[in-house]
Amino acid sequence: MPLHRSSARSAPSPRSASRPASDGPRATFPTTFPPEFLLNEELPRDHFPPRGGQPHVLHQAIAEELLLDGNAKQNLATFCQTWEAPEVHQLMDLAIDKNLIDKDEYPQTAELESRCVRMLADLWNAPGEAIGCSTVGSSEAAMLGGMAAKWRWRDRQRAAGKPTDRPNMVCGAVQICWHKFAKYWDIELREVGMRENRLCLDPADVLERVDENTIFVVPTMGVTYHGLYEDVSGIAAALDAYEAKTGVDIPIHVDAASGGFLAPFTAPDAAAWDFRLPRVKSINASGHKFGLAPLGVGWVMWREPQDLPDDLVFHVSYLGGDMPTFQINFSRPAGQVIAQYYDFVRLGREGYAAIHGQAHAVAQECAATIAEEDCFRVVHDGDPTKGIPAVVWTLADGVTPGFTLYDLADRLRMRGWQVPAYPFTGELAEQAFQRILVRRDFNREMADLLMRDLKAAVEHLRAHPSTTNTAARRGYTHT
Repeated sequence: MPLHRSSARSAPSPRSASRPASDGPRATFPTTFPPEFLLNEELPRDHFPPRGGQPHVLHQAIAEELLLDGNAKQNLATFCQTWEAPEVHQLMDLAIDKNLIDKDEYPQTAELESRCVRMLADLWNAPGEAIGCSTVGSSEAAMLGGMAAKWRWRDRQRAAGKPTDRPNMVCGAVQICWHKFAKYWDIELREVGMRENRLCLDPADVLERVDENTIFVVPTMGVTYHGLYEDVSGIAAALDAYEAKTGVDIPIHVDAASGGFLAPFTAPDAAAWDFRLPRVKSINASGHKFGLAPLGVGWVMWREPQDLPDDLVFHVSYLGGDMPTFQINFSRPAGQVIAQYYDFVRLGREGYAAIHGQAHAVAQECAATIAEEDCFRVVHDGDPTKGIPAVVWTLADGVTPGFTLYDLADRLRMRGWQVPAYPFTGELAEQAFQRILVRRDFNREMADLLMRDLKAAVEHLRAHPSTTNTAARRGYTHT
């Protein structure tokens, strides 16, 4: 805004009279501003505005509102990436107007998606022709894998002249998307709750619950509650024995939302969990979690083309071309898929191993520090052979420190840290646990700062015991 020159000189004030006179005219600020520079009223909240406003003013107002969200770097609750390289931002800008479904209009974007599918087939050891697709997120990918399993089971039942009205699935403590899938597609969910010494789905639990109406078993590579990997190879072996005994062939779908982009790089010598196991028919993973891509991309892969029933593939005549599609969502942004391909070729196996290896190292350092507090018991210490780079702990048995983990979470939030406290499931539904999720932008320096704040918070809470009951609070939902 230009400065305005006063048109007339007024008498000097007593304060200004002592100042030396200026050689030239003095600039003064106007007493009023043009209305386009001011926000004189609240932003619309419950009505559509009759007219628009100035872009720069509205941009600043909305940007300032977003400051109330807090610092994403300190959000240790989310699995999703909170940092992207400048090159990714530039690629996202280039793709802001590209609709991924328009494969005739954007053939090179479609080619990049196909390359990602083939790379994932290689990463997860598919035995032959690659078949899969991108999705908006891992939840959509999980539902697509589930739909394919239900269709395969239904076809098998019909061919045998058996009823198809009572399908079920067996799983451990799963993410909410599986509850949605079971409700949306009318599947009985046989979920195994947690017990004190059995936090993961056990092969014995599976055999107690499967039958000829089981469409699939879903082990998880990185359970959202505690981060541990479930025993996919053990469950596959148990189902092999079950088929040998009963003749019932029950497939496995691996929910690798987190572990699918971790285990191949940080635990390559661990027991097989992917398509190396013939019983594994499909896998879902989240590109925007440990795939390191921006928010909004997931992946689903099938072992072989026949594992995706043709009846589920739609051929749409759209913008002059044939669009075979299986995704639930139709129009979708292309930028995240393009950025995913950039991550694959920019980092390679060595890059992913280095980034995730560092995250595991930071998690293990945090776990060692937390274990020094005698009031805590570490459940998962970030060991890459056992689970994702996370630290999960609870109060030690028989200890009454004068505070709960909900109190500790509140105290840490005063310093900006979001470290959730929440219950598990099953027999542990009344016990609080706490978790730190380590991502690529949570480095050792940030971890040291958090550990200092955590120790200070524990010292404060011990000196000022809680007088209110906070054990029943529920302030976090797994996403």
